[in-house]
Amino acid sequence: MIYATTRQNRLWWKEAVVYEVYPASFKDSNNDGIGDIQGIISKLDYLHHLGVDAIWVAPHYKSPQVDMGYDISDFEDIHEPYGTLEDCQCLIDEVHKRGMRILFDLVINHTSDQHPWFQESRSSKGNPKRDWYMWRPPRYDPNGKRLPPNNWRSQFTVPAWTWDEKTQEYYLHVYADQQPDLNWENEECRRAIYESAIRFWLRRGVDGFRIDTVNKYSKVPGLPDAKISDPGEDTQVAFDMYTNGPRIHEYLREINSVFAEFGEIMTVGELPNTPDPNKVLEYISNKNKELNMVFNFDTVYLGTKPGNRFIPVAFDNSDFKRELTKWQNVIDDGTAWTTVFLENHDQPRSVSRFASDDPHLREASAKMLSTVLCSLSGTLFLYQGQEIGMINAPVDWPVENYQCVRSRNYFADVCAKTQNDPEAIAEARKALQRVARDHARVPMQWDSSANAGFTGFEIHPWMPVLASCREISVADQLDRRDSVLRFWREMLSLRKMYLGLFVYGRFTMVESPADIFVFTKHDVDSGCTSLTVANLSAETKEFTVPAEIELDTFKLIMRTVGDVESKLEPFEARIYVSGAE
Repeated sequence: MIYATTRQNRLWWKEAVVYEVYPASFKDSNNDGIGDIQGIISKLDYLHHLGVDAIWVAPHYKSPQVDMGYDISDFEDIHEPYGTLEDCQCLIDEVHKRGMRILFDLVINHTSDQHPWFQESRSSKGNPKRDWYMWRPPRYDPNGKRLPPNNWRSQFTVPAWTWDEKTQEYYLHVYADQQPDLNWENEECRRAIYESAIRFWLRRGVDGFRIDTVNKYSKVPGLPDAKISDPGEDTQVAFDMYTNGPRIHEYLREINSVFAEFGEIMTVGELPNTPDPNKVLEYISNKNKELNMVFNFDTVYLGTKPGNRFIPVAFDNSDFKRELTKWQNVIDDGTAWTTVFLENHDQPRSVSRFASDDPHLREASAKMLSTVLCSLSGTLFLYQGQEIGMINAPVDWPVENYQCVRSRNYFADVCAKTQNDPEAIAEARKALQRVARDHARVPMQWDSSANAGFTGFEIHPWMPVLASCREISVADQLDRRDSVLRFWREMLSLRKMYLGLFVYGRFTMVESPADIFVFTKHDVDSGCTSLTVANLSAETKEFTVPAEIELDTFKLIMRTVGDVESKLEPFEARIYVSGAE
Protein backbone atom coordinates (compact mmCIF):
# COMPACT_ATOMS: atom_id res chain seq x y z
CA MET A 1 0.00 0.00 0.00
CA ILE A 2 1.24 3.51 -0.83
CA TYR A 3 0.37 6.22 1.66
CA ALA A 4 0.15 9.21 -0.67
CA THR A 5 -0.85 12.81 -0.17
CA THR A 6 -3.17 15.45 -1.55
CA ARG A 7 -1.91 18.37 0.56
CA GLN A 8 0.81 19.22 -1.94
CA ASN A 9 0.63 19.54 -5.68
CA ARG A 10 2.15 16.18 -6.55
CA LEU A 11 4.82 16.27 -9.26
CA TRP A 12 7.28 13.62 -10.44
CA TRP A 13 10.34 15.68 -9.60
CA LYS A 14 9.22 16.15 -6.00
CA GLU A 15 8.94 12.39 -5.45
CA ALA A 16 11.99 11.40 -7.48
CA VAL A 17 15.15 9.81 -6.12
CA VAL A 18 17.92 11.33 -8.23
CA TYR A 19 21.30 9.60 -8.60
CA GLU A 20 24.29 11.63 -9.75
CA VAL A 21 26.72 9.97 -12.15
CA TYR A 22 30.23 11.36 -12.56
CA PRO A 23 31.11 10.06 -16.04
CA ALA A 24 34.90 9.86 -15.75
CA SER A 25 34.68 7.67 -12.65
CA PHE A 26 31.50 5.61 -13.00
CA LYS A 27 32.28 2.76 -15.44
CA ASP A 28 34.84 2.34 -18.21
CA SER A 29 33.42 0.24 -21.05
CA ASN A 30 36.40 0.25 -23.42
CA ASN A 31 39.37 -0.16 -21.05
CA ASP A 32 41.04 3.18 -21.67
CA GLY A 33 41.02 4.05 -17.97
CA ILE A 34 38.28 6.69 -18.28
CA GLY A 35 34.59 6.18 -17.58
CA ASP A 36 32.24 6.71 -20.52
CA ILE A 37 28.65 6.91 -21.67
CA GLN A 38 28.45 3.26 -22.70
CA GLY A 39 29.65 2.42 -19.21
CA ILE A 40 26.72 4.37 -17.76
CA ILE A 41 24.31 2.56 -20.07
CA SER A 42 25.69 -0.80 -18.91
CA LYS A 43 24.69 0.01 -15.31
CA LEU A 44 21.20 1.42 -15.88
CA ASP A 45 19.54 -1.83 -14.76
CA TYR A 46 21.56 -1.65 -11.54
CA LEU A 47 20.30 1.88 -10.90
CA HIS A 48 16.73 0.95 -11.75
CA HIS A 49 16.88 -1.99 -9.34
CA LEU A 50 18.29 0.30 -6.64
CA GLY A 51 15.10 2.35 -6.81
CA VAL A 52 16.40 5.39 -8.68
CA ASP A 53 13.84 7.48 -10.60
CA ALA A 54 16.22 9.84 -12.39
CA ILE A 55 19.91 10.09 -13.12
CA TRP A 56 21.84 13.35 -13.22
CA VAL A 57 24.86 13.13 -15.50
CA ALA A 58 27.66 15.53 -14.55
CA PRO A 59 29.26 17.44 -17.48
CA HIS A 60 30.13 15.21 -20.40
CA TYR A 61 30.37 17.88 -23.06
CA LYS A 62 33.42 18.59 -25.19
CA SER A 63 36.05 20.03 -22.87
CA PRO A 64 39.80 20.36 -22.28
CA GLN A 65 39.03 19.06 -18.75
CA VAL A 66 40.83 21.75 -16.77
CA ASP A 67 37.96 21.54 -14.27
CA MET A 68 36.66 18.06 -15.06
CA GLY A 69 34.26 19.17 -17.75
CA TYR A 70 32.97 22.33 -16.12
CA ASP A 71 35.07 24.13 -18.74
CA ILE A 72 32.97 23.49 -21.84
CA SER A 73 34.37 24.10 -25.32
CA ASP A 74 31.22 22.96 -27.18
CA PHE A 75 27.76 22.67 -25.59
CA GLU A 76 26.53 20.55 -28.50
CA ASP A 77 29.19 17.84 -28.57
CA ILE A 78 30.63 15.16 -26.26
CA HIS A 79 34.05 14.86 -24.62
CA GLU A 80 35.69 12.31 -26.92
CA PRO A 81 36.85 9.79 -24.28
CA TYR A 82 33.24 9.62 -23.03
CA GLY A 83 31.79 8.76 -26.45
CA THR A 84 29.80 10.40 -29.22
CA LEU A 85 26.64 12.39 -29.65
CA GLU A 86 25.01 9.15 -30.81
CA ASP A 87 26.09 7.43 -27.58
CA CYS A 88 24.55 10.27 -25.60
CA GLN A 89 21.26 9.99 -27.47
CA CYS A 90 21.33 6.26 -26.79
CA LEU A 91 21.77 6.99 -23.08
CA ILE A 92 18.76 9.32 -23.06
CA ASP A 93 16.63 6.74 -24.85
CA GLU A 94 17.76 3.81 -22.67
CA VAL A 95 17.00 5.75 -19.49
CA HIS A 96 13.51 6.47 -20.77
CA LYS A 97 12.96 2.83 -21.75
CA ARG A 98 13.36 1.92 -18.08
CA GLY A 99 10.79 4.47 -16.98
CA MET A 100 13.43 6.79 -15.52
CA ARG A 101 14.25 10.42 -16.28
CA ILE A 102 17.56 12.05 -17.12
CA LEU A 103 19.04 15.38 -16.07
CA PHE A 104 22.11 17.05 -17.52
CA ASP A 105 24.40 19.63 -15.96
CA LEU A 106 23.77 23.14 -17.29
CA VAL A 107 27.02 25.14 -17.04
CA ILE A 108 26.39 28.64 -18.37
CA ASN A 109 28.19 31.07 -16.07
CA HIS A 110 31.36 30.52 -18.10
CA THR A 111 32.86 28.52 -20.93
CA SER A 112 36.27 27.06 -21.63
CA ASP A 113 38.82 29.45 -23.06
CA GLN A 114 38.87 26.97 -25.97
CA HIS A 115 35.22 27.63 -26.83
CA PRO A 116 34.88 29.26 -30.29
CA TRP A 117 32.95 32.12 -28.71
CA PHE A 118 35.89 33.04 -26.50
CA GLN A 119 38.41 32.46 -29.26
CA GLU A 120 36.55 35.06 -31.29
CA SER A 121 36.16 37.35 -28.30
CA ARG A 122 39.87 37.47 -27.57
CA SER A 123 40.89 37.83 -31.22
CA SER A 124 40.48 41.62 -31.18
CA LYS A 125 38.74 44.42 -29.31
CA GLY A 126 36.57 45.01 -32.34
CA ASN A 127 35.29 41.47 -32.70
CA PRO A 128 31.47 41.19 -32.56
CA LYS A 129 31.77 38.70 -29.68
CA ARG A 130 34.18 40.83 -27.65
CA ASP A 131 31.33 41.86 -25.34
CA TRP A 132 30.21 38.24 -24.82
CA TYR A 133 32.85 38.02 -22.06
CA MET A 134 33.96 40.44 -19.35
CA TRP A 135 37.01 42.35 -20.55
CA ARG A 136 38.50 45.33 -18.70
CA PRO A 137 41.60 47.52 -19.06
CA PRO A 138 44.28 47.35 -16.36
CA ARG A 139 44.79 49.65 -13.42
CA TYR A 140 48.20 51.00 -12.46
CA ASP A 141 49.75 51.72 -9.07
CA PRO A 142 51.68 54.97 -8.35
CA ASN A 143 54.86 53.29 -9.61
CA GLY A 144 53.26 52.36 -12.92
CA LYS A 145 52.90 48.68 -12.14
CA ARG A 146 50.04 47.04 -14.03
CA LEU A 147 47.24 45.73 -11.79
CA PRO A 148 44.03 43.78 -12.41
CA PRO A 149 40.82 45.82 -12.76
CA ASN A 150 39.76 45.06 -9.17
CA ASN A 151 40.84 43.06 -6.11
CA TRP A 152 38.55 40.07 -6.60
CA ARG A 153 39.87 36.64 -5.73
CA SER A 154 38.80 33.69 -7.87
CA GLN A 155 37.54 30.54 -6.19
CA PHE A 156 40.37 28.63 -7.85
CA THR A 157 43.09 31.16 -8.54
CA VAL A 158 44.57 34.49 -7.44
CA PRO A 159 43.41 36.89 -8.80
CA ALA A 160 40.07 36.54 -10.66
CA TRP A 161 41.57 38.19 -13.74
CA THR A 162 43.93 36.98 -16.47
CA TRP A 163 45.95 39.29 -18.69
CA ASP A 164 45.64 38.89 -22.45
CA GLU A 165 48.82 40.06 -24.11
CA LYS A 166 47.34 40.37 -27.59
CA THR A 167 44.50 42.76 -26.78
CA GLN A 168 46.12 44.31 -23.70
CA GLU A 169 43.14 43.74 -21.41
CA TYR A 170 42.13 41.41 -18.58
CA TYR A 171 39.23 38.96 -18.67
CA LEU A 172 37.23 37.91 -15.60
CA HIS A 173 36.95 34.33 -14.33
CA VAL A 174 35.48 33.48 -10.94
CA TYR A 175 36.90 29.96 -11.33
CA ALA A 176 40.02 28.78 -13.19
CA ASP A 177 41.73 31.16 -15.61
CA GLN A 178 40.72 28.77 -18.41
CA GLN A 179 37.04 29.39 -17.50
CA PRO A 180 36.20 32.95 -18.62
CA ASP A 181 32.87 34.29 -17.37
CA LEU A 182 30.20 35.01 -19.95
CA ASN A 183 28.75 38.52 -20.03
CA TRP A 184 25.07 38.04 -19.29
CA GLU A 185 24.43 41.74 -19.81
CA ASN A 186 24.76 41.04 -23.54
CA GLU A 187 21.35 39.96 -24.88
CA GLU A 188 22.78 38.36 -28.02
CA CYS A 189 25.07 36.24 -25.83
CA ARG A 190 22.13 35.11 -23.71
CA ARG A 191 20.13 34.08 -26.78
CA ALA A 192 23.07 32.00 -28.01
CA ILE A 193 23.36 30.30 -24.60
CA TYR A 194 19.68 29.39 -24.60
CA GLU A 195 19.87 27.90 -28.09
CA SER A 196 23.15 26.00 -27.76
CA ALA A 197 23.16 24.88 -24.12
CA ILE A 198 19.43 24.44 -23.41
CA ARG A 199 17.15 23.97 -26.41
CA PHE A 200 19.65 21.69 -28.16
CA TRP A 201 19.36 19.12 -25.35
CA LEU A 202 15.68 19.54 -24.55
CA ARG A 203 14.91 18.72 -28.18
CA ARG A 204 16.84 15.48 -27.66
CA GLY A 205 14.66 14.46 -24.71
CA VAL A 206 16.50 15.60 -21.60
CA ASP A 207 14.03 15.91 -18.69
CA GLY A 208 15.74 18.65 -16.72
CA PHE A 209 18.92 20.28 -15.53
CA ARG A 210 21.08 20.68 -12.49
CA ILE A 211 22.13 24.30 -13.04
CA ASP A 212 25.72 25.08 -12.10
CA THR A 213 26.49 28.23 -10.06
CA VAL A 214 22.97 29.45 -10.71
CA ASN A 215 23.40 32.72 -8.78
CA LYS A 216 26.58 34.07 -10.40
CA TYR A 217 25.46 35.31 -13.79
CA SER A 218 24.79 38.86 -12.59
CA LYS A 219 27.73 40.82 -11.17
CA VAL A 220 27.64 44.12 -9.25
CA PRO A 221 27.59 46.93 -11.83
CA GLY A 222 30.95 48.54 -12.35
CA LEU A 223 32.79 45.56 -10.80
CA PRO A 224 34.01 47.52 -7.75
CA ASP A 225 36.62 46.27 -5.28
CA ALA A 226 35.49 43.77 -2.67
CA LYS A 227 35.73 44.76 0.98
CA ILE A 228 38.97 43.96 2.77
CA SER A 229 38.55 40.71 4.69
CA ASP A 230 42.19 39.54 4.46
CA PRO A 231 44.40 42.52 5.29
CA GLY A 232 47.79 42.34 3.65
CA GLU A 233 46.54 40.26 0.72
CA ASP A 234 46.35 41.70 -2.79
CA THR A 235 43.07 39.88 -3.52
CA GLN A 236 39.95 39.51 -1.43
CA VAL A 237 37.02 37.09 -1.19
CA ALA A 238 34.43 38.65 -3.48
CA PHE A 239 31.26 36.56 -3.16
CA ASP A 240 29.17 39.68 -2.54
CA MET A 241 30.38 41.13 -5.83
CA TYR A 242 29.56 38.26 -8.17
CA THR A 243 26.83 36.31 -6.37
CA ASN A 244 23.09 37.16 -6.27
CA GLY A 245 23.60 40.26 -8.41
CA PRO A 246 20.90 42.80 -9.30
CA ARG A 247 19.70 41.14 -12.53
CA ILE A 248 19.96 37.49 -11.51
CA HIS A 249 16.23 36.95 -11.05
CA GLU A 250 15.47 38.60 -14.37
CA TYR A 251 17.87 36.20 -16.07
CA LEU A 252 16.42 33.14 -14.35
CA ARG A 253 12.86 34.05 -15.31
CA GLU A 254 14.08 34.42 -18.86
CA ILE A 255 15.69 30.97 -18.71
CA ASN A 256 12.52 29.51 -17.22
CA SER A 257 10.51 30.83 -20.15
CA VAL A 258 12.79 28.76 -22.42
CA PHE A 259 12.17 25.66 -20.27
CA ALA A 260 8.41 26.30 -20.46
CA GLU A 261 8.54 25.73 -24.22
CA PHE A 262 9.15 22.04 -23.45
CA GLY A 263 6.63 21.32 -20.70
CA GLU A 264 7.40 20.14 -17.16
CA ILE A 265 11.20 20.47 -16.99
CA MET A 266 12.91 19.74 -13.66
CA THR A 267 15.39 22.36 -12.47
CA VAL A 268 17.64 22.30 -9.43
CA GLY A 269 20.07 25.14 -8.95
CA GLU A 270 23.46 25.07 -7.26
CA LEU A 271 23.10 28.02 -4.87
CA PRO A 272 26.33 28.64 -2.95
CA ASN A 273 27.18 31.61 -0.75
CA THR A 274 23.55 32.48 0.02
CA PRO A 275 23.01 32.19 3.78
CA ASP A 276 19.97 34.52 3.95
CA PRO A 277 16.79 32.39 3.86
CA ASN A 278 14.79 35.23 2.31
CA LYS A 279 17.20 35.42 -0.61
CA VAL A 280 16.95 31.66 -1.12
CA LEU A 281 13.16 31.84 -1.20
CA GLU A 282 13.31 34.33 -4.06
CA TYR A 283 14.83 31.58 -6.22
CA ILE A 284 12.39 28.78 -5.34
CA SER A 285 9.09 30.58 -4.73
CA ASN A 286 6.46 29.29 -7.16
CA LYS A 287 5.22 32.77 -7.96
CA ASN A 288 8.64 33.93 -9.15
CA LYS A 289 8.84 31.18 -11.82
CA GLU A 290 12.59 30.68 -11.61
CA LEU A 291 13.70 27.30 -10.18
CA ASN A 292 11.93 24.20 -8.85
CA MET A 293 14.46 23.84 -6.04
CA VAL A 294 18.06 24.56 -5.08
CA PHE A 295 20.92 22.87 -3.32
CA ASN A 296 21.50 24.73 -0.07
CA PHE A 297 25.02 24.11 1.18
CA ASP A 298 24.50 24.88 4.87
CA THR A 299 25.23 21.30 5.92
CA VAL A 300 28.17 20.47 3.65
CA TYR A 301 29.82 23.81 4.46
CA LEU A 302 30.00 22.83 8.14
CA GLY A 303 33.56 22.84 9.43
CA THR A 304 34.95 25.00 6.62
CA LYS A 305 35.87 28.65 6.36
CA PRO A 306 33.93 30.67 3.74
CA GLY A 307 36.19 31.15 0.76
CA ASN A 308 38.61 28.39 1.75
CA ARG A 309 37.22 24.94 2.48
CA PHE A 310 40.62 23.70 3.65
CA ILE A 311 40.71 25.90 6.76
CA PRO A 312 38.88 23.98 9.52
CA VAL A 313 36.14 25.46 11.68
CA ALA A 314 34.76 23.57 14.68
CA PHE A 315 31.24 22.15 14.53
CA ASP A 316 29.26 19.52 16.44
CA ASN A 317 26.19 17.35 16.00
CA SER A 318 23.88 20.15 17.13
CA ASP A 319 25.13 22.17 14.16
CA PHE A 320 24.64 19.17 11.87
CA LYS A 321 21.03 18.66 12.98
CA ARG A 322 20.20 22.35 12.67
CA GLU A 323 21.65 22.80 9.20
CA LEU A 324 20.39 19.52 7.75
CA THR A 325 16.81 20.36 8.75
CA LYS A 326 16.94 24.10 8.13
CA TRP A 327 14.78 23.92 5.00
CA GLN A 328 12.35 21.18 6.00
CA ASN A 329 9.41 23.47 6.63
CA VAL A 330 9.80 25.52 3.45
CA ILE A 331 7.42 23.10 1.70
CA ASP A 332 4.58 23.40 4.22
CA ASP A 333 2.43 25.95 2.39
CA GLY A 334 3.06 24.41 -1.03
CA THR A 335 4.71 27.53 -2.47
CA ALA A 336 8.32 26.24 -2.53
CA TRP A 337 10.29 23.02 -2.63
CA THR A 338 13.59 21.76 -1.22
CA THR A 339 16.28 19.11 -1.65
CA VAL A 340 17.79 16.45 0.61
CA PHE A 341 21.44 15.48 0.08
CA LEU A 342 24.83 15.04 1.74
CA GLU A 343 27.05 14.13 -1.21
CA ASN A 344 27.87 15.23 -4.73
CA HIS A 345 30.91 15.53 -6.98
CA ASP A 346 32.14 18.59 -5.04
CA GLN A 347 31.95 17.11 -1.54
CA PRO A 348 33.86 14.50 0.47
CA ARG A 349 32.09 11.31 1.52
CA SER A 350 29.35 11.77 4.12
CA VAL A 351 30.31 8.70 6.18
CA SER A 352 33.82 10.10 6.70
CA ARG A 353 32.59 13.65 7.16
CA PHE A 354 29.56 13.34 9.42
CA ALA A 355 29.80 9.89 11.05
CA SER A 356 32.66 7.37 11.19
CA ASP A 357 34.67 5.47 8.59
CA ASP A 358 36.20 3.24 11.26
CA PRO A 359 35.83 -0.31 9.86
CA HIS A 360 33.78 -1.35 12.89
CA LEU A 361 31.35 1.57 12.57
CA ARG A 362 31.35 2.34 8.86
CA GLU A 363 28.30 0.33 7.80
CA ALA A 364 26.27 1.42 10.81
CA SER A 365 27.16 5.02 9.98
CA ALA A 366 26.09 4.66 6.35
CA LYS A 367 22.77 3.06 7.30
CA MET A 368 22.08 5.72 9.92
CA LEU A 369 22.67 8.54 7.42
CA SER A 370 20.46 6.73 4.89
CA THR A 371 17.64 6.46 7.44
CA VAL A 372 17.80 10.15 8.27
CA LEU A 373 17.99 11.32 4.64
CA CYS A 374 15.20 9.05 3.41
CA SER A 375 12.78 10.27 6.06
CA LEU A 376 13.33 13.98 5.36
CA SER A 377 11.05 15.98 3.05
CA GLY A 378 12.07 17.16 -0.39
CA THR A 379 13.65 15.65 -3.49
CA LEU A 380 16.31 13.12 -2.50
CA PHE A 381 19.69 13.14 -4.25
CA LEU A 382 22.24 10.34 -4.06
CA TYR A 383 25.80 10.39 -5.38
CA GLN A 384 27.50 7.38 -6.96
CA GLY A 385 29.04 5.13 -4.31
CA GLN A 386 26.97 6.62 -1.51
CA GLU A 387 24.64 3.63 -1.75
CA ILE A 388 27.50 1.29 -0.76
CA GLY A 389 28.98 3.60 1.87
CA MET A 390 32.14 4.66 0.06
CA ILE A 391 34.58 6.64 2.23
CA ASN A 392 37.37 9.20 1.85
CA ALA A 393 40.90 8.26 0.87
CA PRO A 394 43.25 7.77 3.86
CA VAL A 395 45.41 10.62 5.15
CA ASP A 396 48.56 8.97 3.79
CA TRP A 397 47.16 8.87 0.24
CA PRO A 398 49.93 10.31 -1.99
CA VAL A 399 49.46 13.99 -2.70
CA GLU A 400 50.09 13.38 -6.39
CA ASN A 401 46.91 11.29 -6.50
CA TYR A 402 44.80 14.41 -5.97
CA GLN A 403 43.61 15.60 -9.38
CA CYS A 404 41.22 18.44 -8.56
CA VAL A 405 42.47 21.87 -9.64
CA ARG A 406 41.36 23.31 -6.30
CA SER A 407 43.24 20.65 -4.31
CA ARG A 408 46.41 21.06 -6.33
CA ASN A 409 46.35 24.86 -6.14
CA TYR A 410 45.80 24.74 -2.38
CA PHE A 411 48.68 22.36 -1.71
CA ALA A 412 51.03 24.27 -4.01
CA ASP A 413 50.10 27.52 -2.25
CA VAL A 414 50.85 26.05 1.20
CA CYS A 415 54.22 24.75 0.00
CA ALA A 416 55.14 28.10 -1.51
CA LYS A 417 54.02 30.24 1.42
CA THR A 418 55.70 28.06 4.07
CA GLN A 419 58.80 27.14 2.06
CA ASN A 420 57.84 23.47 2.37
CA ASP A 421 57.60 23.53 6.15
CA PRO A 422 56.99 19.89 7.23
CA GLU A 423 54.35 20.78 9.84
CA ALA A 424 52.42 22.96 7.40
CA ILE A 425 52.56 20.25 4.76
CA ALA A 426 51.29 17.67 7.24
CA GLU A 427 48.35 19.93 8.11
CA ALA A 428 47.67 20.51 4.42
CA ARG A 429 47.53 16.76 3.85
CA LYS A 430 45.02 16.44 6.68
CA ALA A 431 42.92 19.19 5.12
CA LEU A 432 42.94 17.43 1.76
CA GLN A 433 41.94 14.16 3.39
CA ARG A 434 39.10 15.88 5.21
CA VAL A 435 37.35 17.96 2.54
CA ALA A 436 38.96 17.64 -0.91
CA ARG A 437 36.59 17.14 -3.82
CA ASP A 438 38.76 14.27 -5.05
CA HIS A 439 37.20 11.80 -2.58
CA ALA A 440 33.98 11.85 -4.61
CA ARG A 441 35.81 11.53 -7.91
CA VAL A 442 37.77 8.32 -7.45
CA PRO A 443 36.54 5.35 -9.53
CA MET A 444 33.30 3.68 -8.49
CA GLN A 445 33.92 0.47 -6.54
CA TRP A 446 32.08 -2.25 -8.43
CA ASP A 447 34.12 -5.14 -7.04
CA SER A 448 37.26 -5.91 -5.01
CA SER A 449 39.63 -6.48 -7.94
CA ALA A 450 42.73 -4.42 -8.66
CA ASN A 451 40.79 -1.64 -10.40
CA ALA A 452 37.55 -2.18 -8.49
CA GLY A 453 35.74 -3.40 -11.62
CA PHE A 454 35.85 0.15 -12.97
CA THR A 455 38.24 -0.73 -15.79
CA GLY A 456 40.46 -3.61 -16.94
CA PHE A 457 43.03 -5.26 -14.67
CA GLU A 458 46.07 -4.03 -16.62
CA ILE A 459 44.80 -0.49 -17.19
CA HIS A 460 45.92 2.62 -15.32
CA PRO A 461 42.69 4.48 -14.48
CA TRP A 462 42.73 8.24 -14.84
CA MET A 463 42.54 8.50 -11.05
CA PRO A 464 43.80 5.84 -8.61
CA VAL A 465 41.28 3.39 -7.17
CA LEU A 466 40.98 3.40 -3.38
CA ALA A 467 42.23 0.36 -1.50
CA SER A 468 38.91 0.40 0.39
CA CYS A 469 37.38 -1.40 -2.61
CA ARG A 470 38.60 -4.60 -0.98
CA GLU A 471 36.03 -4.06 1.79
CA ILE A 472 33.48 -1.79 0.10
CA SER A 473 32.07 -2.81 -3.29
CA VAL A 474 28.82 -3.44 -5.13
CA ALA A 475 29.70 -7.10 -5.77
CA ASP A 476 30.18 -7.77 -2.07
CA GLN A 477 26.93 -6.08 -1.12
CA LEU A 478 24.50 -7.14 -3.84
CA ASP A 479 23.37 -10.34 -2.16
CA ARG A 480 24.43 -9.74 1.43
CA ARG A 481 21.27 -9.17 3.42
CA ASP A 482 22.87 -6.85 5.98
CA SER A 483 24.77 -4.73 3.43
CA VAL A 484 24.57 -0.97 3.04
CA LEU A 485 23.39 -1.41 -0.56
CA ARG A 486 20.50 -3.68 0.45
CA PHE A 487 19.60 -1.22 3.19
CA TRP A 488 19.47 1.71 0.74
CA ARG A 489 17.16 -0.32 -1.50
CA GLU A 490 14.84 -0.98 1.43
CA MET A 491 14.86 2.65 2.50
CA LEU A 492 14.10 3.95 -0.99
CA SER A 493 11.22 1.47 -1.22
CA LEU A 494 9.94 2.59 2.18
CA ARG A 495 10.16 6.24 1.13
CA LYS A 496 7.97 5.53 -1.90
CA MET A 497 5.51 3.56 0.21
CA TYR A 498 5.08 6.46 2.63
CA LEU A 499 5.20 9.41 0.23
CA GLY A 500 2.87 11.49 2.37
CA LEU A 501 5.21 11.18 5.33
CA PHE A 502 8.72 11.11 3.98
CA VAL A 503 8.43 13.26 0.85
CA TYR A 504 5.63 15.68 1.72
CA GLY A 505 5.18 15.38 5.50
CA ARG A 506 5.29 18.22 8.01
CA PHE A 507 8.57 18.18 9.90
CA THR A 508 8.94 18.80 13.65
CA MET A 509 12.25 18.63 15.49
CA VAL A 510 11.99 16.96 18.90
CA GLU A 511 14.23 18.33 21.62
CA SER A 512 17.00 15.87 22.44
CA PRO A 513 20.68 15.74 23.53
CA ALA A 514 23.25 16.96 20.99
CA ASP A 515 24.21 13.48 19.78
CA ILE A 516 20.64 12.20 19.47
CA PHE A 517 18.61 13.24 16.41
CA VAL A 518 14.85 12.95 16.89
CA PHE A 519 12.14 14.31 14.61
CA THR A 520 8.59 13.57 13.57
CA LYS A 521 6.88 13.81 10.21
CA HIS A 522 3.12 14.15 9.84
CA ASP A 523 0.95 13.42 6.82
CA VAL A 524 -2.08 15.68 7.30
CA ASP A 525 -4.10 13.75 4.72
CA SER A 526 -3.69 10.20 6.00
CA GLY A 527 -3.14 11.14 9.64
CA CYS A 528 0.05 9.07 9.79
CA THR A 529 2.97 10.24 11.89
CA SER A 530 6.53 8.95 11.77
CA LEU A 531 9.23 9.21 14.40
CA THR A 532 12.88 9.04 13.32
CA VAL A 533 15.53 8.49 15.99
CA ALA A 534 19.26 8.45 15.26
CA ASN A 535 22.40 8.20 17.35
CA LEU A 536 24.97 10.50 15.74
CA SER A 537 27.80 9.28 17.96
CA ALA A 538 30.17 6.33 18.30
CA GLU A 539 28.91 5.64 21.85
CA THR A 540 25.92 3.67 23.10
CA LYS A 541 23.26 6.11 24.28
CA GLU A 542 20.26 5.79 26.55
CA PHE A 543 17.05 6.44 24.64
CA THR A 544 14.02 7.93 26.34
CA VAL A 545 11.05 8.93 24.25
CA PRO A 546 9.89 12.48 25.03
CA ALA A 547 6.78 12.55 27.20
CA GLU A 548 4.64 14.16 24.49
CA ILE A 549 5.14 11.16 22.20
CA GLU A 550 3.08 8.08 23.05
CA LEU A 551 5.44 5.43 21.75
CA ASP A 552 3.01 2.59 22.45
CA THR A 553 0.88 3.93 19.58
CA PHE A 554 3.81 3.63 17.16
CA LYS A 555 5.04 0.60 15.26
CA LEU A 556 8.77 0.07 14.65
CA ILE A 557 9.17 -0.29 10.85
CA MET A 558 12.93 0.16 10.38
CA ARG A 559 15.97 -0.38 12.55
CA THR A 560 19.61 -0.35 11.49
CA VAL A 561 21.28 -2.27 14.36
CA GLY A 562 20.73 -3.35 17.94
CA ASP A 563 17.99 -5.15 19.83
CA VAL A 564 17.74 -3.34 23.17
CA GLU A 565 14.78 -0.97 23.12
CA SER A 566 16.07 1.43 25.79
CA LYS A 567 19.52 1.92 24.27
CA LEU A 568 20.78 3.25 20.97
CA GLU A 569 23.83 1.47 19.65
CA PRO A 570 26.61 3.57 18.06
CA PHE A 571 25.19 5.20 14.92
CA GLU A 572 21.92 3.30 15.24
CA ALA A 573 18.76 4.70 13.65
CA ARG A 574 15.10 3.74 13.86
CA ILE A 575 11.82 4.74 12.27
CA TYR A 576 8.46 4.32 13.98
CA VAL A 577 5.08 4.97 12.36
CA SER A 578 1.70 5.66 13.98
CA GLY A 579 -1.70 5.69 12.31
CA ALA A 580 -0.78 3.52 9.31
CA GLU A 581 -2.79 0.46 8.40
